[in-house]
Amino acid sequence: MGTFSSTHFLFLAVAALWTVALTAIAFIGGGLAGFAVALARISGNRILRGIAIVYIQIIQGTPLLILLFLIYFGVAVIGFKTVPALLAAGVGLTVYSSGFLAEIWRGCIQAVPKTQWEAAECLALTRWQRMTRVILPQALRMATAPTVGFLVQIVKNTSLASVVGFVELAQAGKLINNSIFEPFTIFIVVAGFYFAICYPLSLWSRSLERKLNVSHR
Repeated sequence: MGTFSSTHFLFLAVAALWTVALTAIAFIGGGLAGFAVALARISGNRILRGIAIVYIQIIQGTPLLILLFLIYFGVAVIGFKTVPALLAAGVGLTVYSSGFLAEIWRGCIQAVPKTQWEAAECLALTRWQRMTRVILPQALRMATAPTVGFLVQIVKNTSLASVVGFVELAQAGKLINNSIFEPFTIFIVVAGFYFAICYPLSLWSRSLERKLNVSHR
């Protein structure tokens, strides 16, 4: 049984990069899907609204751990080969993120004052023009800070990806601890990596909130 060394630190650093990569996959994929769901959520079509509401409720009401299990093991049940761990983790976190980002952005879009919607209609703009030229630019100001805040949660939730065999930062710490059994030292370093990733994002979120001065507009 050895002691914590630079090799172990490097292993954790590489795992931290994989954590960042998985976070990027989840955020970008979840953002694209979430934006589509948010637009469906405020659509004038009742069927689309209903589908979006059901989707959001299911995703928000299902633990991420269960989503990961369903995606990773579910494909084998229906006859397909087991998917790679990165793909399963990426899809699971993307689906999870889309449900929450959709509701964040839906709330911000609907928070745009009604007078702005009415003014856009008075200008005889099409619905697409109203959204892209009037509503979304204003909603973006309100959505930026909470979106960055949720990004921090995605980083932390990547630790659950280990259940499908993906070696991210937390799992790397467990693997090292199983070999040298120095939990205090190892997980202090792991916590330091998480802090180094999350704290700048938290600062950025607060900075954007102050810069945009959303609460006073």
